[in-house]
Amino acid sequence: MTAVRAPRAVLRRDVEVMYECFEIAPRIGDSPLRPRDAIRVGGMRRIAAAKLRYCGLDTLIDEVMLIVSELLTNAVLHSGTRQITLSLRLEHGVLLIAVADGMPGSARRKDLDGEAESGRGLALVDALVHENGGSWGTSRDGSETWCSLVVPPEPP
Repeated sequence: MTAVRAPRAVLRRDVEVMYECFEIAPRIGDSPLRPRDAIRVGGMRRIAAAKLRYCGLDTLIDEVMLIVSELLTNAVLHSGTRQITLSLRLEHGVLLIAVADGMPGSARRKDLDGEAESGRGLALVDALVHENGGSWGTSRDGSETWCSLVVPPEPP
């Protein structure tokens, strides 16, 4: 006998899906990422997926996991901060994702040639966000990068 999990109804009310703050070691120059910090990015990605599943937002899990991974990795690699916050919030049928590192600066999508080995993260975020009817950007001081995804309607 196989257990089958009934799908959860998608939350349609405004709710904080996730709010996690975690410590990292600040990088100096081009020093490699500490394994512990890389593991934290993966952990936050998996927690986000579990929270979305709990809220019935299964249809966005793949996109959100990739976006969370890219935004957190950018914060770890480029901010020089010691603390990062990840939040997911559902408001008026839109999932808001924000990564705050508290450091001024601005995430910008790079135009890359086919030979580049890195730097494609924000291009992926941009494509996923637009594919899901949303937008993305940074706060005025650049200490937070955010994006929004429209929650698809439930099938009849």
